[in-house]
Amino acid sequence: MKLDAKPLNFSTSETESQLDLKDEVDCNSTTALVEVSSPLISDKPQKPQTPRVIFATTFLTIFLAEIGDKTQLSTLLMSAESQSPWVVFFGSAAALVTTSLLGVVLGSWMATRFSPKIVEKAAGIMLLLISLMLFWDVAQF
Repeated sequence: MKLDAKPLNFSTSETESQLDLKDEVDCNSTTALVEVSSPLISDKPQKPQTPRVIFATTFLTIFLAEIGDKTQLSTLLMSAESQSPWVVFFGSAAALVTTSLLGVVLGSWMATRFSPKIVEKAAGIMLLLISLMLFWDVAQF
């Protein structure tokens, strides 16, 4: 493939003339520029989600992520040890609300300061590091 070849222009007049010359031109000597549209990256503004959809998505994601989590197991053990399971419930609920509030406030602040790509890459790196630390703890068994 030639790197200095002129890209194909896909307007109707030139396309017809290029199709007529198809047999005379080596396919490897021309370069075609093709736009690829991704469903994840779009120039169209996204339709805003309703508060109900955002709430349901957030609730289900966090609920499923927390099932069997060490926080839930700690709450279970504290409730079993204490004579006041409702006090344990309200204490753990307040703690989860506070950590969620911290996450929302910090996330909002980050969204105004950094691009989504930087936030996404930083989150990926942090999750990878956490995974490696957890694996290291398990491997030292």
